[in-house]
Parts: sequence; structure tokens; C-alpha cells
Amino acid sequence: MNRLKDAQSPYLLQHAQNPVNWFPWGKEALDKSKTENKPIIVSIGYSACHWCHVMEKESFEDEATAALMNEYFVCIKIDREERPDLDNIYMDAVQAMGLQGGWPLNVFLMPDQKPFYGGTYFPNKQWKGLLQSIGEAYEQHFDQLAESAQEFGNNLQASEFDKYGLSHEVLQLSKNELADIVHKLASQFDLEWGGMNRKPKFPMPSIWSFVLDYALKSKDSPLLEKVLFTLRKIGMGGIYDHLRGGFARYSVDGEWFAPHFEKMLYDNGQLIDLYAKAFSITGDEFFKEKVVETVAWLQHEMLQEEGGFYAAQDADSEGVEGKFYTWTYEELENIAGEDLSWLSKIYNLKYQGNWEEGVNILFQTKSYEELAATEGLSKEAYIERLNRLKSNLLEVRNKRIYPGLDDKILSGWNGLMISGLVSAYLSESSAEALPLALRNGSFIFDNMFLEGQLYRSYKNGQAYTPAFLEDYAALIRACIDLYQATFDKLWLDRAKTLADTVIDQFYDEKDGFFFFNNPQAEKLIANKKELFDNVIPASNSIMARNLQDLSLFFYEDSFAEISNKMLGAIRKLIVRDPGFLCNWASLYLTSLVPKAEIAIVGKGAYEKAKILQKLLPTGVVVAASEDVTENPPLLSQKHGDKDGNALIYVCFNKACQRPVTDVAEAIKQIPDLR
Repeated sequence: MNRLKDAQSPYLLQHAQNPVNWFPWGKEALDKSKTENKPIIVSIGYSACHWCHVMEKESFEDEATAALMNEYFVCIKIDREERPDLDNIYMDAVQAMGLQGGWPLNVFLMPDQKPFYGGTYFPNKQWKGLLQSIGEAYEQHFDQLAESAQEFGNNLQASEFDKYGLSHEVLQLSKNELADIVHKLASQFDLEWGGMNRKPKFPMPSIWSFVLDYALKSKDSPLLEKVLFTLRKIGMGGIYDHLRGGFARYSVDGEWFAPHFEKMLYDNGQLIDLYAKAFSITGDEFFKEKVVETVAWLQHEMLQEEGGFYAAQDADSEGVEGKFYTWTYEELENIAGEDLSWLSKIYNLKYQGNWEEGVNILFQTKSYEELAATEGLSKEAYIERLNRLKSNLLEVRNKRIYPGLDDKILSGWNGLMISGLVSAYLSESSAEALPLALRNGSFIFDNMFLEGQLYRSYKNGQAYTPAFLEDYAALIRACIDLYQATFDKLWLDRAKTLADTVIDQFYDEKDGFFFFNNPQAEKLIANKKELFDNVIPASNSIMARNLQDLSLFFYEDSFAEISNKMLGAIRKLIVRDPGFLCNWASLYLTSLVPKAEIAIVGKGAYEKAKILQKLLPTGVVVAASEDVTENPPLLSQKHGDKDGNALIYVCFNKACQRPVTDVAEAIKQIPDLR
């Protein structure tokens, strides 16, 4: 009997009618495996995953395949977005087997949860053969499989600290070492198309966020231009939805042309943040356009009625990848009419299609300035004309069958979006961004933080699955950001409360890092630590940066000690291979050139703070109050001038420089890397 019908996860519900006797992860399935002495199939995916859908249709809906699975195995289906802890464990196991990771992830376990074989997508014929072979091997060669599983189990339980050769050292940082980190990254830049020189291409926001901050601190204009070039190429590419806004997860090629069309909340939160900062720095309306349009996508397609943001949109609609987003030339001709010739120039449209199956992906390769010049128009007039046509195309597209929506709400991913929306507000890219962020923050604390416990998932009025480090870390960051947008101390107090909980429940004093899962919450085969930054920064690196900031707001030395200890241990790894440690590299930067602790107190404080934050989108923490106050401690013993007007205090390590009234004068007190 398939037991997924009562699941909340849209991904599990997609499999609820399979003839496979699926179980969700839990005691019932694990006990059944032990009682009946059957191996376990753990099959992990997510609702927006194209190849997960393919394997379901080919294999899990096939009666003969399901019969083999039911005969030999206890079958467990897991949504990786609900249970990233289990995904981390079994992804590590497959990679330890020398196999390529990815989704769907299919792993075979002994009844004690130890893995002995696995892989990703299998065509049905191959999958059936594998099921038969493993089922027979379990009966005939049990001892060999158990020995293999024991070895992989031991590998999983090895500490990351030992696995990567980390060691605790006195924290020593240098400009030359940081420059070497940047040089190693820059050697991998794609100078023709932007991004990193690889395919498929993922936006990897943490890389560009670090390089952007470094370029600003070092006054390196050519390096800054490389970041902006990448952001322009991504924003012009097919990976970006030119009609509604929002970014797809990655492009399958090296030109940002053909995306894997799923849109994930976590990518878009981070990319809103990056594009908003790019607009703050340059004033280039192109970057603002991407923010405005992506916030519109968030409002129209991802906003739940209570204020939460949904997790993802599928790559597929009507069973076809990208069908919702692509166009035949004839369709475009019917809508655009005589405007089709210049629309074709913008988006590289072809009569026979510029992609597969005779369809077109909207793909911009020339700037608005270039395109406007060819039409003899001003850039403003050209964009106005384009926007009218985009609106017509969107109206037609909205009548199509929409891609599947993963309508669960994940606290960590919502936290990443809140931070992006705060940047959109502070950069003055979007007036709607802050109300959305505040409503979302209140939603999480009203519905997903219950009796001192944060939950990862929410759907149908119910919070479920205790939160992981990723959720706590991203939400703490969101609360810090909401404080700096509103100067409502409620948000800063919430950030500190969550940080205290994380230290109490997730911190491993032995090696100085945080477990991804709360070891007290559920007994798993291994308690993992997430150290490497990927499409989402590592939960440990987010947490280390949170603690650095909270130590500045609250003068809490213990927070700084933990953050510094983490950075000291991982420093050599950052230097050796920075590509997947860029959020750590950002911590290196803000530790080498200390973050300015800026306190603004007196009449007009909030206005001055907002001006300063737009001019300095990174590298500072800001506290402000119109009234003299002791809270947060950064504001303690600070006041306005003799008339009560706002003074700006720029401080480092609790020592403040001469207070000034002018934002420009305050900025002069902040050091750079030169």
C-alpha cells in the first residue's frame, strides 16, 4: 500500500498514486525493514526536478517495475527540500562510492540505514535489472553487502574536520592571501559570457557577492566590471524570464541561453540581493529592471495568502520542459505583428526556432543602448515600446497551463528572500519590497516558530519538520537585515534568540562548527556539518557571518570568538580552493578589513541611515535611533548634537571615531583594502 497520500510535500504527493508501496521516512518504514529483513530503497528528489518526473513516469508508474520494488525492498520516498539532512547523508554516500551525485538520488540501504549502493537517474530497463540483481544479492551474499555497507557507514561518520584536514590555528589574515584567493577565482571567469568558465552554468551568487565586495573594498574597477558583466549576461540570458521576471536554476550551456526552466526561491532571493546592490553601486536601470520584475514575479506567482513564499516552480508544464516559457515564431508573429522584426533582433528569434522542437527562447545578446541606436530611438523610448510588447506577450502566456507549483513554505528559503527584498528596498529599486519582507518575517514567527522551536516546512496551516541549521542561519540573517531596514529592535532580539538556540542545540564544541541537523532531535546514521558554499551558501558560513554581525550589535565577545575560530579552521581550505568557499571568503574580507559598526542617534537618524546604506550596500552594520537608548548596546552612550540632531558614530572594535553629522564624512572614516 502506498502511504504517501497523507503527505504535505507536493513531491511526495506526486508519487502517491504510484503502484510502488512508498513510505515516507520514519519509524514505520525503518521498523518494517528490520522486521522483514528487507533492504531499503531511499529515493530522493524534489517537485521541480525534471529527471525525477522522467524516472517516475518510466519506472515508478510501471507495474512490473513496482512489483520488483515491492517484492524485494522497503521503499522510502524523500523530498530533499523537506529533509536536506537525509539528502546530505546519502549524497555523500553515493559520492564516496565514486559515483556522480544528482537528483533523483536512489540509494540502497541495509536495515540499519547504512548504504551499500546508489546512483541517480536510471532508465527503466537498467533500473529493473539493478533491482533484480540487488534483491538476489541481498538473499545470497548478505555478508558481503553488510561489509560494504559498514565501510560506507564508517566513511559517513568521519568528521568533516578530519576529512578535510582542518586545524585550529591563531587567526592570521593578510591582504596578499586574500588577493591570491581572488586571483584564483578570476582565473576561472568566462570573459566572453560571464560567470565561471564551465557548463552547465549556475549563477552561484555567493561567488559574485564576494568578488563584488572585494572589488569595492580594493577600489578595483576592472574587477568590479567583471562582476557587473556577469550580472548583465545573466539578466540578458534565457535563464532570465524576460516577461515576468525571475531566474531559472541554471543554463545547460555556457551562454546562459537554454535554462533548466525550474525557478527556485533560494536563487531568486540571492539574485535580487545582488542586482539591487549592483543598482546601488552603478545607478544602471538595467539592474533595477531585474529587481522590479523579479519582485513582481514573487508577488504574482509565489506569494501565499498568509504572507509566506512558495518554494519553487517546476521546469515542466503539460509534461514538457519549458513549454510555458517558449514560443513558436508563428505565435510571436500573431501577437507582435509588424513589431516582430525588431523583437527578433532583441531576443534572437528564428523562424525555425532558436532551440529544440522549433521553439524560441527569449535570449538578449545586445544592450538596450545598442538596440535603441539601431532603431533610431532613445533608450527610454525603446524600453517603453518593448515593455508594451512584453506586456502583450505576458497576457497571452498567462492563459497557458502553468508549470507545477511547489506550494510548501520553507523557513530558510524565505529567510534568503527576505534578505534580498531588504536589499531591494535599501537600494531604492522597489518600494514594494519592504512590506513584502516584513509580512513574510511576521508570517514565519507567527506560524513556523512555535514554543521556542523553529520549523522548516509549512503547508495547509501546519508547521512540520524541526528546522535545520540552514533555516536558522538564513532566518537570523533575515532578522539582522530587517532590523537594518526598520531599526525595530524586535528583529535584532529575534536574531539573537535564534543564535542562542543554534549555539545551544547545534554547536559542536569539539571542532568548533555547527551540525546541519540537531543531534538531539532525531537519531540518524550520521550527524553532518555543511562546510562548502554551493548554490546556497553553507549553513556554517552563513552562521559564522551572522555571529560576526551580532557580536558588533550586542558587544557579545563569545559570538566573535566562535566566528573567528570557524574562520581560522577553514582558512587554508579557502586559500587552496575558493570556488566553493566564497561566503567564507566574504567573512575573511570583513575580518581583514573590520566591519564598521555605525551608530546614528538623534533627530533625522533614520534618514541619514538610509542614505548611508544606499551608498554603502555592504561591509557595515548600522544601528539607528531618533532617541537616546541603551539598546542595542552599539547605540549605548551615544547621543545627538547639542540641538538633538543626529550624529553618526563610526566605530571599530567598540572604539568610535569623532562623530560627524554628514554621511559623506562618515564614509571617509571607513578604511578600504588599498
